[in-house]
Amino acid sequence: MTISTRFTELVGIEHPIVQGGMMWVGRAELAAAVSNAGGLGILTALTQPTPDDLRREIDRCRTMTDKPFGVNLTILPSVSPPPYAEYRRAIIDSGVKIVETAGYKPQEHVDDFKAHGIKVVHKCTAVRHALSAERMGVDAISIDGFECAGHPGEDDIPGLILIPAAADKVKIPMIASGGFGDGRGLAAALALGAEGINMGTRFCATREAPIHDNVKRFIVENDERATNLIFREFRNTGRVAKNSVSDKVIELSAAPGAVFEDIRPYVAGMKGREALESGEVDAGLVWAGQVQGLIHDIPSCAELIGRIVADAEAIIAGRLAGFLSPDAASRAA
Repeated sequence: MTISTRFTELVGIEHPIVQGGMMWVGRAELAAAVSNAGGLGILTALTQPTPDDLRREIDRCRTMTDKPFGVNLTILPSVSPPPYAEYRRAIIDSGVKIVETAGYKPQEHVDDFKAHGIKVVHKCTAVRHALSAERMGVDAISIDGFECAGHPGEDDIPGLILIPAAADKVKIPMIASGGFGDGRGLAAALALGAEGINMGTRFCATREAPIHDNVKRFIVENDERATNLIFREFRNTGRVAKNSVSDKVIELSAAPGAVFEDIRPYVAGMKGREALESGEVDAGLVWAGQVQGLIHDIPSCAELIGRIVADAEAIIAGRLAGFLSPDAASRAA
């Protein structure tokens, strides 16, 4: 049995599994490994210092895989934003066929990508945002539940509710993100109305992930309780792994009259990069989701994807089918 969905057909992949576009992690080594295993690997545009560096990373990825892969472009409001239009142009000029967008007011980017025949998957955290993106003309939605690493929005709706709520209203293909790490999750996502899953934290704990082994072991050793929600007071909630830095951010943010400047030294992106690359897990924020509680090993991407798909197929065709009485099974057929 092969799990084929509208999403796999849309982007031309074998298995309905997508690697999240993670800052400092979404590099050619990981994206190519995921794509070679039949999923959809994603390069993270802003991990590259300049648009020209992104062009070189896309070229490097192409030397590692001949399978489809995409590029994530996350648009965030900023006093001094990166040159988003130049990164967009690098993606278009490089002939990338799939882009994952996320963040703030992506319309101009979506319009330009679509004008060049690029498939756009927009990542969002609420049904209303998914419907807005659908009206905007994107090709697919990645709906991100409260369990996720990164920014789950401010509504605090977990995937068990958010995925079917979105599936009830979104007409274009939709994949589910946040809390996925094994075949049970894939089978559940399909049952809830999604047509695939997006995984970030789970792919960090793979052999090809370009981060220090100490961080991979940190994720494996953590359980589902080992996250902190930061930036809540500033209406920009983020879920990160629990460590001394995120504990300190929680403490400082809770102080009367706290302002973002109080925590800025602890949350700088370069400190997070240092943690990932040096293996000093208390050097900065480590972004990770509650799915840590389901991660028990550090396989290759091929081993992981093969296992997830095989387990999901066994659940769908075996365990779930076994619950049906003969009469119910004949009616379902």
